[in-house]
This record gives sequence, C-alpha cells and structure tokens, in this order.
Amino acid sequence: MNTKTKIREVTENKKAFLDLLLLADEQEDMIDRYLEHGRMFVLEDESGKVFGECVVTDEGDGVLEIKNIATSPEVHGKGYGKALIQYVENAFSCKFSVLQVGTGDSPLTVPFYEKCGFTRHHVEKDFFTKNYDHLIFEAGVQLVDMVYLRKTI
Repeated sequence: MNTKTKIREVTENKKAFLDLLLLADEQEDMIDRYLEHGRMFVLEDESGKVFGECVVTDEGDGVLEIKNIATSPEVHGKGYGKALIQYVENAFSCKFSVLQVGTGDSPLTVPFYEKCGFTRHHVEKDFFTKNYDHLIFEAGVQLVDMVYLRKTI
C-alpha cells in the first residue's frame, strides 16, 4: 500500500460514496439499512482521491460488524482492503472483542477474509434470495446464503 494514503472517518454525506458502496452491496435500499447508523471510513491519497471505504456497526455483545467494504477496481490486490480492516481492528479493539463480516459464499470474497485472519462462524440460509430483488452472481456463482466470518480483535 502507498504510504501517502490516509484513512479518515466520514460523519456526514455518506451517500457521496455510493459508487464504492454499491461495489460491495449492489442494492441501494440494503445499504440504507445500515449506512446512517454505521461508522464509515474512507482510504484516500494525499490529493483526497478515495480508493476504498468501510462501514461498521455495533452488533452488541462485543461484536463489531463490517457491513460494507470495497476498494476501487484499479487498486484491487494492492492491500487497501486489508489496510481498512487493520485500521478498524486497531481503532475498535479496546471496545469490541470480535470483528465479524457477512458475505456471499463467493470464491472472490471468502478467501480474502480468510487471508485477513477471519474464520467461518455461521451461515444465514437464503439471505440473498430473501432480501434482494434480483439474483446476485459473483465470479459465476449465485449468492444464496450469507456466510459470516469472525476474528478476535
């Protein structure tokens, strides 16, 4: 990751980053369910160009959940997603004991989270077919169940 990047919290006008949010959650009304009460962080370069975002929510019982995390396609594989996760871990480890993320059972996302130290925790059956108004495919795989992964922070 470029050393001339920084991560900052966004406290207002979070929808200004809708293009990035939609990369991770492609239905806007689903984003609306967590965006305003979530805490949002963006990763940007020194000119203010944003390359990634992360939204987290307090799920209670010491669990912090990543509701949305995305990086611009041009920087995939450069460590920005991992940097956002590490930032969240460091910023919230004094208040939370578990970092959780829910994702489709995709060959693109699950291995990324596993490389970041997450392990599979539980599955919510039929989440995507019940909550989205269209079928969602990632890497040629239809997303049906929500897979939750966790790590201790």
